[in-house]
Amino acid sequence: MTSESPQPVATPSRRTVVAAAGAVGLSFGLNACGSEDDSPSASAGTVVAKTSDIPEGGGKVLKDHKVVVTQPTQGTFKAFSYECTHQGCPVTGVSDGAITCPCHKSRFSIADGSVQGGPAPKPLPAREVTVDGDSITLT
Repeated sequence: MTSESPQPVATPSRRTVVAAAGAVGLSFGLNACGSEDDSPSASAGTVVAKTSDIPEGGGKVLKDHKVVVTQPTQGTFKAFSYECTHQGCPVTGVSDGAITCPCHKSRFSIADGSVQGGPAPKPLPAREVTVDGDSITLT
């Protein structure tokens, strides 16, 4: 039989518990605004769409390729990153001449990716595309 002296068990202070709970909550909150899709973006030389898939005066979010392809005027095709410049949320739609982010309602021009409204601090980064026949390819 050993004679160990009883040691008091240290309990965390209220401040430590509140700080830890806040850190966990912040972690979940930041992850909620990030991209949920960890698939790689399309690389150069990848055909991402057909011209007939992209409406004139509109566009289409291509989640699998992490790009938005637009056709601001007939026969002119543009492409942009699909990650909002505010907090990295993926944009989800194109309507009324704008690419829209659902997280905080930022709006970007389909013609040049410039910010039209919302908290986004800068334009969507452009991606280069070429059109060959009816294929739209990232270059």
